[in-house]
Amino acid sequence: MSRSTGPLPRWSSGPPRWAAAATAAAVGLGVVVTGAAPAAAAGASPAVTRAALDPALTAGRGAAVAFVEQEAEKAKTNGTVIGPDRTAYTLPAEASGRSAVKLTPGQYVEFTLPKSANAINVRYSIPDAPNGGGITSPLDVTVNGGKKTTMTLTSQYSWLYNQYPFSNDPNAGLLHPDWWITECACVPAVTTPAPTITTPFRPNHFYDEQRLLLGRTYQAGDKVRLTAPANSAAWTVIDLLDSELVGPPKISIIAANVLLFGADPTGRRDSADAIDKAVAFAKKTHLKVYIPPGTYQVNRHIIVDNVTIEGAGSWYTVIKGKEVALSEPAPDNSIHTGVGFYGRYAQDGGSSNVHLSGFSIIGDVRERIDTDQVNGIGGALSNSTVDGLYIQHTKVGLWFDGPMTNTKITNNVIVDQIADGLNFHTGVTNSTVSNNFVRNSGDDGLAMWSEKTANAGNTFDHNTVQTPVLANGIAIYGGKDTTVSNNLIADPIREGSAIHIGSRFGAEPFTGYVKVTDNTTVRAGTYELNWNIGLGAIWFLALEKNIDADIQVVGDHFLDNTYNAIMLVADWPVKDLYSITNVHFKDIRVDGTGTSVLSARAAGSATFQNVDARNVGAVGINNCGTFHFTPAGSEFSVVDLGGNDGGGTTGPWLAPWELPNTITCDDRPPVVVPPAPAPW
Repeated sequence: MSRSTGPLPRWSSGPPRWAAAATAAAVGLGVVVTGAAPAAAAGASPAVTRAALDPALTAGRGAAVAFVEQEAEKAKTNGTVIGPDRTAYTLPAEASGRSAVKLTPGQYVEFTLPKSANAINVRYSIPDAPNGGGITSPLDVTVNGGKKTTMTLTSQYSWLYNQYPFSNDPNAGLLHPDWWITECACVPAVTTPAPTITTPFRPNHFYDEQRLLLGRTYQAGDKVRLTAPANSAAWTVIDLLDSELVGPPKISIIAANVLLFGADPTGRRDSADAIDKAVAFAKKTHLKVYIPPGTYQVNRHIIVDNVTIEGAGSWYTVIKGKEVALSEPAPDNSIHTGVGFYGRYAQDGGSSNVHLSGFSIIGDVRERIDTDQVNGIGGALSNSTVDGLYIQHTKVGLWFDGPMTNTKITNNVIVDQIADGLNFHTGVTNSTVSNNFVRNSGDDGLAMWSEKTANAGNTFDHNTVQTPVLANGIAIYGGKDTTVSNNLIADPIREGSAIHIGSRFGAEPFTGYVKVTDNTTVRAGTYELNWNIGLGAIWFLALEKNIDADIQVVGDHFLDNTYNAIMLVADWPVKDLYSITNVHFKDIRVDGTGTSVLSARAAGSATFQNVDARNVGAVGINNCGTFHFTPAGSEFSVVDLGGNDGGGTTGPWLAPWELPNTITCDDRPPVVVPPAPAPW
């Protein structure tokens, strides 16, 4: 289940001009140091955003969701705004829009409802316990100053530390003493002591979220106040509030109702066996399975094949389980099991005609163990659908091990995962992931990984991915005929970016086409600690093979890029082995770059047509090629097909470079913070 082979090697192309400030020790101790002042009271009009942007900037892109997002830093508060800050391992960097509000006991943040709502979701962070493992803390909720409801917040599912695959112990030494540590700029030899680090080392994954039904419907203009009471933690950070008008529960009469088979809707008794019995009965009688409102304890996998399972809606039907340690490893090498709905594995024939909808899966995963099958949905599901689920606190929301085909993943909310939001792994074909919302994944938000057997004919369309803590919003590792379209990706935190096309992790080569069309990214382009460079909002990496499929990047908007918008790179040890060719950029808008529009650190070529840029912080093109700097020029050719307009402080972004492979190598220029995105 692991993609990691350790950190990328250090790129030895000269010393960095600057490095990310990443001590973050104060954050690990529960102190937020940002120099921020208390927020001013907001006006009467509620500020509604999508990925912390004006919704007009994202029209037609991303998931259409039932809830409305409001950022805490735009609400009324007597707390303190933290951020904006994009420095990894800090609380602001993992916040939506890269700012949030810190409350101390007695302080509040108050949101004005923009439309009718009877339910809210709070994204928050509270401190870890001194020795890890998390704490709980109250948060009071009132509407219009009325009756108080107290939510119990927890940090038991947040706060990871150290190197991959991370630790729950803030006081632990290095997990991999032989890895190069950016903070000390060294690669320790096996005969020398490990570098000295400050603990907690690289704290991350700070946030969690919690939903609450309000018990009645409130109207636009009503005030939802979140208050940290006197007995709350030393600080409570509120990132945002989602508000929603939840409809009544869905009732299914003609179905195999799990209550008739002994399921317990109070959650006191384990209901796994009862659900198994309902599934078996439904298959014999050609009925669907119905799980009515309630919380059902399930501490293992429910194996599904040729069955439909419906809940009353994800706010009403909750399947919740504990992670259970196994007495001995399972055949798949898991050392734990937990709640999940799994198709049979492909080697056992896989499953087909499975339809899951209308319930929540809430797990109990608090550490990353890559051999564990503790995902919300797993196995191989062909000719199947997964629709309208809410998945939280599992390792991966949906991890599919193919071969499998013709599966549709739609309208799901996937939050607070230890690893990926969703991964199509090995031989998944003709399948679609559309209109899903992913937030706070611990690895790639959405991924296709063609390990051993190529994926083919798959589409990621109209999804929203926010704040992946590690890696990328959307990542494609090899495969044939892939489409990534109409997605909204925001705020990747570290060691990745918004969209990634990578020949790595043992993936099969890219063949056929890759279409990356009409996506919007914002505040993307993280600092790659191991290379000491900033990544592009979209970046290509030829690490293990050439990337030479027909790649069309068309109609995409790259907004408020932390570094460059577009990056094509081959790692230093293979820079003379692999190249990136046949990439075509057309009808692109780049609004704001900290550095360049394009960074080319590989051999190959790309064409550019109607790529318009503004607010560019450095020279438009950083073309290092393969760092041989031959008299013939760079080994990477920039082909100008016309219509490439705009630029920034140094003039037009592409026009000055008349030769197709002019060397303009300065990939660590000073970063210029761009202005906020605006209508084009």
